[in-house]
Amino acid sequence: MTEEKINQLQMYEQSLQSLLMQKQQFQAQITEIESALGVMEPAKKVYKIVGNIMVDSTKEELKDDLNTKKLKAEMRVRALEKQESSIKEKVKTLQKEVIDGMKD
Repeated sequence: MTEEKINQLQMYEQSLQSLLMQKQQFQAQITEIESALGVMEPAKKVYKIVGNIMVDSTKEELKDDLNTKKLKAEMRVRALEKQESSIKEKVKTLQKEVIDGMKD
């Protein structure tokens, strides 16, 4: 029974690592978007990358697009943080069960 719980702990640890990597990618994306928003503010002309080409765009259109992407990334980070919290709670409970099982 304890061995089964240890295996479960390992699976939770792997899930946590995966979540943390995803979270880090979305946080980097948010930072990149914020940087782009700051750089485009003083620019007179802005371009939007579509596929492999750059297309002339208005500041408002590009700003709206970037803010939408940022909002989606922030929502994803919050969802990942909830998952992370849930898994950490399960890990904590399992660790206590394993330790208690070893004492017996």
